[in-house]
Amino acid sequence: MKLTKPAPSVPRVRPEFDRFFERLFDIPFRRFEAPLVETEWAPALDCSETEKEFVIRLEVPGVHKENLDVSLEQNVLTISGKREFRKEHESEEYIWREREEGKFIRSLRLPKPVLADKVAATYEDGMLTLRLPKTEPAVKSRIAIK
Repeated sequence: MKLTKPAPSVPRVRPEFDRFFERLFDIPFRRFEAPLVETEWAPALDCSETEKEFVIRLEVPGVHKENLDVSLEQNVLTISGKREFRKEHESEEYIWREREEGKFIRSLRLPKPVLADKVAATYEDGMLTLRLPKTEPAVKSRIAIK
């Protein structure tokens, strides 16, 4: 099974321009201006398969499990959530900021049907793990022709 990572839905052009000018002018730090709009990001996702189940692991450090939502509809697994960072002190001004925040949504189509009522989800140390048991293959039956 081959899964590809979708392109982010929000273009990431500005960081590339920033890096270009930082290298050009050798600017080690600059004041960070927070974006005025909420950003989207895509956490890393791994999907593996055993004989009996699919295992999905999603890296979501800093996301509280109350801010995660998992749904399964017709073999399409959708995981969404939101991560927010707060300043430790109101007087604090960022010099450099690389951590991504905002909403995310990841969807993938499973190659085989699963038992939706038996899906197990655990969240530990910023890692969401989903175990999706496969359905038993339909038994082939021979049909007599009359």
